[in-house]
Amino acid sequence: MKTLLPFILIITYTTYTSCSLSKQEKGKLLAEKYCGSCHLPVSPAMLDKTTWTQHVLPAMAPKLGIGVWRENEYFLKPANGAANISIEDWKSIVAYYQELAPDSLAPAKASRPLAGDLQLFDLVQPDTAGYTQTATTTMVAVNPFTGVVYSSTEYGATLYKWEGQGKASPAIRLQSTAVDMSWRAADTALLTCIGNIRAVDVPTGVLWEVHPAAEEAGQVKTIAMGLPRPVQSIAADFNKDGRMDYLVCGFGHNYGGLYVLQQTAAEEYTKQAVWEVPGAIHSVVEDFDKDGWPDIMTLFAYGDEGIWLFRNDHKGGFKQQQLLRFPPVQGSTGFQVVDMNKDGLPDILYTSGDNGDYSMELKSFHGVYLYLNKGDFRFEQAWFYPVNGCTKAIAADFDQDGDLDIASVAFFADLKHKPAEKFILFTQDHPMQFNPHVMPALTGAGRWICMDVGDYDRDGDADIVLGNYSKGFIIQGDFKPDWNVNIPFIILRNKTK
Repeated sequence: MKTLLPFILIITYTTYTSCSLSKQEKGKLLAEKYCGSCHLPVSPAMLDKTTWTQHVLPAMAPKLGIGVWRENEYFLKPANGAANISIEDWKSIVAYYQELAPDSLAPAKASRPLAGDLQLFDLVQPDTAGYTQTATTTMVAVNPFTGVVYSSTEYGATLYKWEGQGKASPAIRLQSTAVDMSWRAADTALLTCIGNIRAVDVPTGVLWEVHPAAEEAGQVKTIAMGLPRPVQSIAADFNKDGRMDYLVCGFGHNYGGLYVLQQTAAEEYTKQAVWEVPGAIHSVVEDFDKDGWPDIMTLFAYGDEGIWLFRNDHKGGFKQQQLLRFPPVQGSTGFQVVDMNKDGLPDILYTSGDNGDYSMELKSFHGVYLYLNKGDFRFEQAWFYPVNGCTKAIAADFDQDGDLDIASVAFFADLKHKPAEKFILFTQDHPMQFNPHVMPALTGAGRWICMDVGDYDRDGDADIVLGNYSKGFIIQGDFKPDWNVNIPFIILRNKTK
């Protein structure tokens, strides 16, 4: 009887509260029970009424065994032979969001306005004479050893090499567009090809070792094929056997995962899942716990969004620990590990701004976040600046004054009313005080989806390359591109030195 008492109390409490709760309170409890079992519960205030009822909730219903005829018309569609929720309870959840969600979202309010006074860079355009194709750049990368710029586009499946301001020369023909390039030496890089840029479960991604600067540029080493839409790869010897392994972020769609490709004595690779869930979008490999073994920190940007630490267990596996968690509508896009306040502890620079899913509207919580490390892997938010549709942020000492600044790009910026936020440079003029600056001349140059930082002109300061993607994905109605839709990328050449 002693063992059963807690369950009897829970049943009694649930029965009592279900009779005495208001309609809204009941809907909230049900949302926390069913939706919160997979991810953080989402406040109705995070999206507008139409987005909830016509897009997000109909997309979530099948996951609970509910079919959708049309708005507010549902039927049982049991998954695996049984429904997860009753029609009555599902309608209570819908009513909860429908009643409490705002008719429209209020625009973000920034603590500091954008200052159109950025003069730190010169704009350098590649030679694209006669180039009339709409830009679909998916990757830009600066070779840290040579300053040479490489790019790839969605259409054409080619890695392009750009030297100086000359025309592009095709370096390597690819099986699909490249989305990540990391360098192991001046003439050796890892190239991650996504397979299919659209959100589908077609595992055709490829990881290659390439030599784009050498005479044998066309020769590649295939490390893995059939990957679930990989978006990043990192080389590291995770098991310390003297052979190089590779970490792959397989973003996937409904299926994906974070994988280690472990090299065998026969120079083959076996795929081991670190965590087989979709949404792995960016990783950092470091010895975070200072035990001499490489660990992994990864941002997952699908469903249960957040940043996890995977500590190497020295036995071929990893111990998982969640560091930060975000609601599923957060739209996480990337992060960087950097000691922003110079206290010797690695902090997290994080961005959110994905707006290409079920909730395509400008959101006040999109932007650039800084989480400071308080020790023992505890992180607390110390700074936030709202940037509509923020895609990426990179910290570097751009103005050469001894502290770190932040460059950000926003693919889903407010193109109608605030197009300058497509690129912002936040200068750290005082400790932990960041002032946002923009370049008016840059607004019409392109729409930036990717960014890399490196010393392009080899003069000792940090230059920036911005990749232009101008085909579709406009979420603001009755708006057409008012920027250069053809140029593949633009270089911001730092004038500090």
